[in-house]
Amino acid sequence: MSEQRLKIGVFGAGHLGRIHIRLILELSDLYEFIGFYDPSDESAEKAITEFKVSRWDDMQALIDACDCVDVVAPTLHHFDIASRAIRSSKHAFIEKPLAETTEQAKSLLDLSREAGVIVQVGHVERFNPAFRAAEPLIIKPMFFEIHRLAQYNPRGTDVSVILDLMIHDLDIVLSCVNSSIRRISASGVSVVSKTPDITSVRLEFDNGCVANLTASRMSLNNMRKARIFQKTGYLTIDFLNQSVDQIMITPKDQEAPSMFSFELNDEVNLSALKPEITKSNAIQEELRSFYHSIVHHKPVVVSIDDAYRALDVAYQIIDKLKSAHLSVFDNN
Repeated sequence: MSEQRLKIGVFGAGHLGRIHIRLILELSDLYEFIGFYDPSDESAEKAITEFKVSRWDDMQALIDACDCVDVVAPTLHHFDIASRAIRSSKHAFIEKPLAETTEQAKSLLDLSREAGVIVQVGHVERFNPAFRAAEPLIIKPMFFEIHRLAQYNPRGTDVSVILDLMIHDLDIVLSCVNSSIRRISASGVSVVSKTPDITSVRLEFDNGCVANLTASRMSLNNMRKARIFQKTGYLTIDFLNQSVDQIMITPKDQEAPSMFSFELNDEVNLSALKPEITKSNAIQEELRSFYHSIVHHKPVVVSIDDAYRALDVAYQIIDKLKSAHLSVFDNN
């Protein structure tokens, strides 16, 4: 029996929106692409020329014509589009960050519960093949060291580097640590934009876990790498190059399949492994997961609750920077 196809509309046909349109069209066995909405004639023309798809001028009419929506508009429009869709009982995929403010995010959360619809948020690194391979190996992590460095791109500077880049890693850490945050420390500087371009954050959890996160959009080279330490050893996850290295601490009498192993002391060995990575397109996989959550009632991988928590922590960090009287926010 063939799969049920969901009618979907995309809101936002900018750079990322056009990527979503292309990937949805490739998932033609799951989705029937109805059209897109974007007030920008320039973005719309690019989408029409590239994909031969229909542009809708009426946002609500497109919502009404669909089973679900994909919100890839700038963050400041997320709440308006998503709330309209949810109030119309439509399932919604919303790019990160979930909303412009925590108040808007909480409102979307409440609306989605009341409407009983599926909402998934685009924290795409959860679908990164490297993280998916490493996730089953993360057991009671004790320490995170994460660097997310990017070359300067004016396209992302409408929000701070915390909401643009670091929020990915906040979501990753919060998904791995089963504990509340006890303390947040933060420092940062604004270099070329009106909000922080470089930020360093330390999260301390009630269970003793610590996470150090650095995000920069002023780097010469791109880097997206996490090191995770736990009692069984540590993992290095390279999100950019999609690779994982695992160092295991194993008792001498226990064999571990490894690339190499050497003696650490009289009781334990260190073994190095390279978990197998199943390559995939992370954005397409999250759209596929969204479909299965709706049609087959599968758990939502990145729920609206997850996204709300990540956004809430992001704004706690922003408030820390503001209260420290650092010259990172220029509102003039």
